[in-house]
Amino acid sequence: MRKYLITFIMMALVVGLMPLMLPVTAEAQKIYARRVVDRNGRVRYVRTKKPSFYRRHRNRVNMAVGTGAGAILGGLIGGKKGAFIGGATGLGGSALYTYKLKKKKKKYVRIKRY
Repeated sequence: MRKYLITFIMMALVVGLMPLMLPVTAEAQKIYARRVVDRNGRVRYVRTKKPSFYRRHRNRVNMAVGTGAGAILGGLIGGKKGAFIGGATGLGGSALYTYKLKKKKKKYVRIKRY
């Protein structure tokens, strides 16, 4: 059991440090444009900075964290079978949190006219 836990922790560290080792490409520095419609119906594009990683991949991150936490707790409590049950429970709980309890909220920008 201890060997599996140490292996899991080492793999998590390697996967966590992998993005830091990769070179930054030109695509990663891409400027985003957001479409804004004025009250007259005129459409213009406003440049904005790139959204954060969590904001772009919110659902996936929440599901992965919930599943991993459930699997770790289940594994510590009940071994292999407990890890599977804990992972399934964590997945269900994180899905409930992500899709029902804390839905995404759109930001609406108010355009001031002078």
